[in-house]
Amino acid sequence: MKTVKQLQLLGVLTMLVILAGCQRKPKDGRTDTYTSGVIAIAADESFQPIVQEEIDVFEGLYPLAGIVPRYVTEVDAVNLLLKDSLRLAITSRRLTQEEMNSFNSRKFYPQEIKIATDGLALITHRGNPDTLITVKDIRRILTGEAKQWKDIYPDSRLKDISLVFDNKNSSTVRFAVDSICKGAPLSDQVKALKTNREVIDYVAKTPDAIGIIGVNWLSDKNDSTGLSFSKEVQVMSVSDADKATPGNSFKPYQAYLFYGDYPLTRSIYALLNDPRGALPWGLASFLASDRGQRIILKSGLVPATQPVRVVNVKDE
Repeated sequence: MKTVKQLQLLGVLTMLVILAGCQRKPKDGRTDTYTSGVIAIAADESFQPIVQEEIDVFEGLYPLAGIVPRYVTEVDAVNLLLKDSLRLAITSRRLTQEEMNSFNSRKFYPQEIKIATDGLALITHRGNPDTLITVKDIRRILTGEAKQWKDIYPDSRLKDISLVFDNKNSSTVRFAVDSICKGAPLSDQVKALKTNREVIDYVAKTPDAIGIIGVNWLSDKNDSTGLSFSKEVQVMSVSDADKATPGNSFKPYQAYLFYGDYPLTRSIYALLNDPRGALPWGLASFLASDRGQRIILKSGLVPATQPVRVVNVKDE
């Protein structure tokens, strides 16, 4: 039987433990650690397949960690980070100087970690006989200079070109305006749907359509070599030359992304604002780790740190 003195000592020790626990609790109220807890992150919807695969593996390795992804437009992802609604966003761009200044004014110093190189794929209906296109002609379509298929391919029997994106605020649209159109506005004939999945479904059933989506949406999961795309649609070969030929046109295969032969490439970044070094840092570090980079390699994208296996590719 415990004496009164022992009970008093036990009570004091209990109070010390409680006080110590209160002192250790972060001022922001968060309790997540490097490998445990539950957090929300934002990711550009264009990268949903690869981000979800990374999360699944991370949670398998660390059962006490829970990642709640929000697949949104790139604009929304960055805004959520700026508002401190979450601490990690995955996008296709770095923070602007204005955005960085906003963080710095609040004593935040975010990190930008490149995790992969992605390609934008041009997809058409499987019945479309035209498989080669130049960046110049893509620009003509986007700006409205070319409105019918015969404006690009004089012998084409197809009619009006129906070009579709995933979302008007997506990184894909921003890339088209900034990198393809060089700042020129998009034509009214360009349509914005909601998701990359909707773009694939629309193009698969619309003979006159052409879609622009992230290539990770097209990877054939049954092909371990990463040299096959989804059979639902046709993936075009793109040339940076004035005239597209089989010799100067490339599909967004991994090796062509790596060497820069495919002209429509972009980087993927983890934008991190987590001064506590907790779970957002844990996930970001995993994305850049050997395990995380091998997942990217298998997906058909180009990892930021892993070597790419080069093979000879022969298009169909």
